[in-house]
Amino acid sequence: MDSKVQFYVAIAIFLIVYVFIIIETFDRTVVALSGAALMILLKILPQEEAIKGIDFNTLGLLIGMMILVMITKRSGVFEYTAIKLVKMAKGSPKKIMIYLSISTGILSAFLDNVTTILLIIPITLSISEELCINPIPLIITEVFASNIGGTGTLIGDPPNIIIGSAVGLSFTDFIINNGPIVVVSLLICVFLYTIRHKKELKTTKDLKEKIMERNEKSLIKDKALLYKCLAVLLLVFIAFMLHGVLGFESATIAMTGAVVLLLISNLSVEEILCEVEWATILFFVGLFILVRGLKVVGAIDMLAEFVLRITHGNLLLTAISILWVSALASAFIDNIPFVTTMVPLIQHMGKVSDINLKPLWWALSLGACFGGNGTIVGASANVVACGLTKKQGHKITFKKFLVEAFPMMILSVAMSNIYLYFVYLM
Repeated sequence: MDSKVQFYVAIAIFLIVYVFIIIETFDRTVVALSGAALMILLKILPQEEAIKGIDFNTLGLLIGMMILVMITKRSGVFEYTAIKLVKMAKGSPKKIMIYLSISTGILSAFLDNVTTILLIIPITLSISEELCINPIPLIITEVFASNIGGTGTLIGDPPNIIIGSAVGLSFTDFIINNGPIVVVSLLICVFLYTIRHKKELKTTKDLKEKIMERNEKSLIKDKALLYKCLAVLLLVFIAFMLHGVLGFESATIAMTGAVVLLLISNLSVEEILCEVEWATILFFVGLFILVRGLKVVGAIDMLAEFVLRITHGNLLLTAISILWVSALASAFIDNIPFVTTMVPLIQHMGKVSDINLKPLWWALSLGACFGGNGTIVGASANVVACGLTKKQGHKITFKKFLVEAFPMMILSVAMSNIYLYFVYLM
């Protein structure tokens, strides 16, 4: 098979996989792995290249944090937190949605969005069950908030880590440059989601009174385990924030924390591992291989080069093009390989012209991170949240997520466009 045929076959496989993910005729994990297998069997992608395409740092982070959360869950702390938060909101589902979403956005900036989702979803499901409300609007809003919040710092979202390490941008640089639009976008989007779902965010007076009478302290099942979990989680979170100084990847930190907690918790390892979302992990494996196939045949490079070619070095056009193409591309393919491809291309522009690269880095960061909110597969946090929700009997379909999130994603990117123009491009 010559290279031109491989190019079109790879794109065809990718598009067919997405169609089946959207129509949900088959399980999405099976569909993604089938597409990945075809890439290898048709020799579009050598096995060695397929393995290189798998982001083991992301998978290690996911598995490590899932183990930490599953062990912590056994202490009863999630149920305790759920009741405590409901009491703070006086049982109002609208206030609960606002509190949870804004908390998710803030936590995602200082941990990372996947870790935050793993911590917040069990709390959300517990609250929804207590108040007999549909958890899906809350969860979609939290996912949206996690991706927006993660954009605000160096460690909040993987694209920022890639950009920061390649360009030498610091934790403070991201807060100063991305922070203002992240705060505005988070508040506006949470407000609009709350307005959109105000009819669904209702519960009965009896349920409110019943939950206000609950003694949250009685929900802690194992204090000794709770203290162990909190100590390990605290050390893991500190290590996340200092990972640049320590020189360890986030996966190493998460897996180390998971191993330590498995050792000191005295729980059944087999039982904990059985609760890890292996279907979600394998879904990511399939997606990583599919995207690697597109990269190997040159499809992602072609897209990036096309953007840079049509702008003719004009700073305003280049920044806006990078913002929107990054956002739309990241909604449908993983933003990690796209950002990895764009970084050297933008650096090359700086070498061959006198264009100011600073606005381009922030355009790439905002576009890639905000764009991940567009579809159910746009970001790791989306996939993890939907997997955890499905396990509890609440299925979020591709269409449902698209209808809820895509228009709001366009709004957040449009706000970023205005922000970039007035701050960097005027």
